[in-house]
Amino acid sequence: MAVGKFIVFEGLDGSGITTQSTLLRNYFMNKGRDALLTKEPTDGLIGGMIKACLRKEWKTTPLTLQMLFASDRAHHLSTEIEPALKKGKIVICDRYILSSIVYGSLSVPTATLKQLNAEFKKPAATIFIDTQPRICIERIKKARHHIELFEEEQRLEQIRRNYLALKNYFPETCIVDGNRVPEEVLNDIIKAVGKI
Repeated sequence: MAVGKFIVFEGLDGSGITTQSTLLRNYFMNKGRDALLTKEPTDGLIGGMIKACLRKEWKTTPLTLQMLFASDRAHHLSTEIEPALKKGKIVICDRYILSSIVYGSLSVPTATLKQLNAEFKKPAATIFIDTQPRICIERIKKARHHIELFEEEQRLEQIRRNYLALKNYFPETCIVDGNRVPEEVLNDIIKAVGKI
């Protein structure tokens, strides 16, 4: 049985990570590889609470929110990611640990976030889609009517700097220019994951 691979997509809201993770899953499926596409926060009970908080439907402390992210991740790993990897699947995850650290560090100490996520499985590859915040905001406005907690342009600028500062946090992290058309971005991603 082929060994499963765990590939994570990271980037700003509107950067194209959902589009690219879907395109990569389809690419692997067309090559005859069994690939699972998943995302965080999940669609489970805890993930639903997180999403409602990000939509400003309820409030909690920043640390409590990050603890919810970690709880959602632990459940996600044990019920979905790890079982799929054991079956030899390629698991592609739309957001993971770096999202928690870079977004969470706007209001929670980075050291606390790293500690909270220290025991979770490391990805085989992390793809950071680096897209200019202005372009991200334009894409978000076209795609939906509401703006979430982290989607103001100045905050996105800070989050982008946080991502770039953590580019070596996991081995096998690749930065891909997300300011281009999806097909060009995907070509670079395929080249990057072909090395793992």
